[in-house]
Amino acid sequence: MSIPLRAMAQAQKPLLRRLRKSVPVILLHLAMLFGLLLTLLPFWWMVMASFMPNGEASTFPPRFWPSQWSLGQYQTLYERLQIGRFFMNSLILASGVTLVSLLVNSMAGYAFAKFAFRGKKTIFASLLASLVIPGQVTMLPVFLLLKHMGLLNSYFGIIIPGMASIFGIFLIRQYLQGIPDSLIEAARIDGAGDFKIYWRIVLPLAMPILVTLALFTFMGTWNDFLWPLIVLNRQDMYTLPVAIANLMGEHAPDPELMMAGAVVTILPILILFMALQKYYIQGILMGGLKE
Repeated sequence: MSIPLRAMAQAQKPLLRRLRKSVPVILLHLAMLFGLLLTLLPFWWMVMASFMPNGEASTFPPRFWPSQWSLGQYQTLYERLQIGRFFMNSLILASGVTLVSLLVNSMAGYAFAKFAFRGKKTIFASLLASLVIPGQVTMLPVFLLLKHMGLLNSYFGIIIPGMASIFGIFLIRQYLQGIPDSLIEAARIDGAGDFKIYWRIVLPLAMPILVTLALFTFMGTWNDFLWPLIVLNRQDMYTLPVAIANLMGEHAPDPELMMAGAVVTILPILILFMALQKYYIQGILMGGLKE
């Protein structure tokens, strides 16, 4: 009997080793699953609360499923509070800032990556050093400049400060350094000018990083609250975050209505990110590692 028992023990040793190796992996996955649930729980409650009847979202303990599905909050948003106007304001503004920013940042990044000019390294180092300056510090000077230019209470007052960003220039410059110089020189030998090389060769090759920067810029502009609040005074020009903030002030006892407004604000960004996440991840990985 001792021989079969010994053989059985020997056979069980590989299984025990595999179990010992898999336990940390299982615990790690359980911890990640727990973190995912904690992250998604507020979002889930927000969506469900937007479909609840009035007063149900304020109950304790909180409900995570409506007792009766209702679209009344969304109907109120679109008919009485005209949130469709604010939605279009945000869409037009975020799209405009994104397009202008892509054009300016890509040109600047291309110049820093592929052109040689006096003071190039000093200028680029100065740009990177200015990243440590908080954006709130520059708000007052920019505000005064826009006031003297007569651009307050206009969308140009939001688009112009967002035309270029140090982060966008750095991101595109890092990516374009991976494009072989021989490819650009070959295009020049064929008679292509600098703008044609930029438009026909550089931009198509830089599409992953451009999509990444477009996502960053669009989401940042769409979610921006403070700067539109400072620049815009007319209520019909408000963006969604500013309009939702006013909604919270006027309808604080109505959390279902506020959650419906939050869903309308978040949903387009979520759909956009899910549709373009492949390019976003590719751009981050390929753009951040080049030197």
